[in-house]
Amino acid sequence: MENLREIIWTKRALNDLRKAYDFNSVIYGEEKSFAIIKKIVEKIELLKDKRLTEIGSVDTDFNHLNFEYRKLIVGYSKITYRLGFDKTKVYINRIFDTRQNPLENLRR
Repeated sequence: MENLREIIWTKRALNDLRKAYDFNSVIYGEEKSFAIIKKIVEKIELLKDKRLTEIGSVDTDFNHLNFEYRKLIVGYSKITYRLGFDKTKVYINRIFDTRQNPLENLRR
């Protein structure tokens, strides 16, 4: 257990995940949408491993904030996360389907 980090989902990220599910359900149906969400969650699970550092690239959309945010890409989805101060926690901040209108997503 010492090589594992805790994954913490923000409320916004959980809402984003639901929106991604709903968006993909319209396009592909519920079964395929669930499979997409499963792949996203599996990718996030990799972040638990403390031996894997700096997974993904820096997400420059978040440069204005105090932390270094990184992004992972799964299909059409962008996962934005950051490590906690002591690097024992990973905060999942946003999940965004890149086919959606980003301005529309911010209004919701």
